[in-house]
Amino acid sequence: MKRNILNTLIISICVSIASTQLSIAQQIYKDSSASIEDRIQDLLNIMTIDEKIGQLCFPMGWEMYDKLDNQSVKPSDIFIERTNNMPLGGFWATLRADPWTQKTLITGLTPELSAKALNELQKYVVENTRLGIPLLFAEETMHGHMAIGATVFPTGLSQGSTWNPQLIQKMAEVIALETRVQGAHIGYGPILDLAREPRWSRVEETFGEDPFLISKLGVSVVVGLQGDNVKKNGDIKTGNDDKTSEYIMSGQSIYSTPKHFVSYGIPVGGHNGQHAIIGKRALFSDHLMPFREATKAGVKTIMTSYNSVDGIPATSHKYLLKYILRDKWGFNGFIFSDLQSIEGIAGTHRAAPSIKHAAALALDAGVDADLGGNAYVRNLKQAYIEGLITMENIDTAVANILRLKFEMGLFENPYVEPSKAKQVVRNQKHKDLAREVAREGIVLLNNNNNILPLKDNIGSIAVIGPNADNIYNQLGDYTAPQERENIITVLDGIKNRVSSNTIVRYAKGCNIRDTSESDLDEAVEIANQSDIIVLVIGGSSARDFKTEYIETGAATISDNKLEVLSDMESGEGYDRMTLKLLGDQEELLNKLHETGKPLIVVYIQGRPLNMNNASEKADALLTAWYPGQEGGNAVADIIFGDYNPSGRLSISIPRSVGQLPVYYSLGKQTDYVEGSSAPLYSFGYGLSYTDFVYNDLNINVVGDKIIVNSKVTNTGDIDGSEVVQLYIRDNVSSTYTPPIQLKGFKKTSIRRGETADVEFVLTHDDLALYDIEMNRVTEPGEFTVMIGSASNNIHLRGSFTIE
Repeated sequence: MKRNILNTLIISICVSIASTQLSIAQQIYKDSSASIEDRIQDLLNIMTIDEKIGQLCFPMGWEMYDKLDNQSVKPSDIFIERTNNMPLGGFWATLRADPWTQKTLITGLTPELSAKALNELQKYVVENTRLGIPLLFAEETMHGHMAIGATVFPTGLSQGSTWNPQLIQKMAEVIALETRVQGAHIGYGPILDLAREPRWSRVEETFGEDPFLISKLGVSVVVGLQGDNVKKNGDIKTGNDDKTSEYIMSGQSIYSTPKHFVSYGIPVGGHNGQHAIIGKRALFSDHLMPFREATKAGVKTIMTSYNSVDGIPATSHKYLLKYILRDKWGFNGFIFSDLQSIEGIAGTHRAAPSIKHAAALALDAGVDADLGGNAYVRNLKQAYIEGLITMENIDTAVANILRLKFEMGLFENPYVEPSKAKQVVRNQKHKDLAREVAREGIVLLNNNNNILPLKDNIGSIAVIGPNADNIYNQLGDYTAPQERENIITVLDGIKNRVSSNTIVRYAKGCNIRDTSESDLDEAVEIANQSDIIVLVIGGSSARDFKTEYIETGAATISDNKLEVLSDMESGEGYDRMTLKLLGDQEELLNKLHETGKPLIVVYIQGRPLNMNNASEKADALLTAWYPGQEGGNAVADIIFGDYNPSGRLSISIPRSVGQLPVYYSLGKQTDYVEGSSAPLYSFGYGLSYTDFVYNDLNINVVGDKIIVNSKVTNTGDIDGSEVVQLYIRDNVSSTYTPPIQLKGFKKTSIRRGETADVEFVLTHDDLALYDIEMNRVTEPGEFTVMIGSASNNIHLRGSFTIE
């Protein structure tokens, strides 16, 4: 067997050498009028095995350029050496700037220079490699392009709390544009993990806990990144008549990479990347649903996850990656590993005796692109020689990657216009949109005696807290370095909003974690001098240049090496064993409460931290999550009434870690000895400055559709937006179904005194379950419909029967 493979390899090399005697310019793959599949096959016929393996590798890219000055950049010696040794399929995070990459505002690139850099790298590959196959550049784009100068939008939990798919699509369109004009082609996002373990360090990146909400918002991001003309899987024919390609070639869109496939958000103990203990029915009903819907929407790349799924590493899970994702759902793009997750098959999971065997397992399972590149580039050729993989395995993966390069038109037009990046990135319209997303993602949790909105004639305000004036603490993980003037903190926002007659005082009070620099007395002093207190507390995912990182980019806990503890208590690698506020924050809250002054508490946080004390002592309580660069203006818009809060929780806020898991679809549980089993604040909950009344529920079964109508009236004194939520219960089913499941929602603007007619259309697919044989079916029987303003606040109930 091994001798036959060696003979085949020698023959293929000879054929490739012979083919180089022909003019490459005459090859079919250079002909834009040929079909994409013919162009792919032509390339495969003339590529050596090294050239093929190179196309499967996407190493880290931030060392691939040298910045000469503020106007020019060139390929680095590392890039030239790597390219000359083996031309690669692309690079990841070439423009990424953060403490891990050691790229700062000085050593990193402006948007215009970024475009020049990627052009230079692309030019070298096109002009100096045998086949001139252009590169794909992939970037992090979860809440904005993670590059210097790009717009920083709120993170996932804030996006989820908007409950506004149309707004999130607009955000994604802006992210795509800012990324594409700098020369990149792929954006990592959306995050489709279900956040059902709040101790986990990456909760902030998710949309929340519910698969239906995540699916709707995830599809909005996919369509926003890839363009309105995105075509469904299986429709691609040629580069000339593919509307997706035309839209992306216009310089407006990029390919979306949803992640992490799959069940990454429920690691045992909250430990990042560890095992997901999950049954098949829960896996398919909940965790796979967002990826299924993204596939239907035409997504072109997907990323695997670090964890194992019921004992099988996600990056070598052939059943899920091939049989389900490709064969059953029809996915026809390519699959990324997560960074070094192929190595993790042998290391973390010990499911392979060596990285060579892990690489073979991953490729055979359907992982086309190795993010990091080392596992494939160092091992696949030997794995082929030893018969661990076949040439068909390699060719299939290469074809999947080449297909996207042809669809994007990179062989005809591999470059971008740098001047456009300077004009487009972080323009005023984009900043305005960031402010709108932040406003809609802020959730008002308490508003005792309608203390909010604040009146304009306030004499003085004390703005206090570790997150009141810290730019990085409000931006979240996966954020590039920022110029101070680009970020509006809560202190900035309040100063921007109040009149010149209002005195604004500020004291930090304490840090997020460290207690050596606390000055609670100063905070109390200015509080006593002021009419209103705005306390901004919570958490932080802010990386700094003292933090250490492992090879995957996750932060490590090494606080004993720092003179002062960093604020970072969330973000990749910072898993928690409790959800309590750290440092002196609770003591600060208590002392400010004791002043007797009206107390408004704003949480800026990356996970649902403990709010028990704040809920009792604050006159008004809000969570802004990580609200992005315009977060301070957004908070001021809310507390002064320039915007009526419309955010609703996309994740339940527990009273204690002892309740976990506490997601809403578990239904009502029996109470504990120590107290209630219910969360402190439930999924879907959020207050407004006005009141809404629900009535006139009407349910009609028309063929295979169930039409549900209700009326919602704004009975208050101001205009507002209500998130009308539809839940169902399958009253009797052959397998377990949750007692309450979100199946529809509409964010509806209603003027004061007016009534809105809200209609939902359910299909049999919305009612389907996985039966005993794991078939997805809609069973006959009675279903309960619940219409409400939160999962625990149902206003209307009715039922219908499927015959």
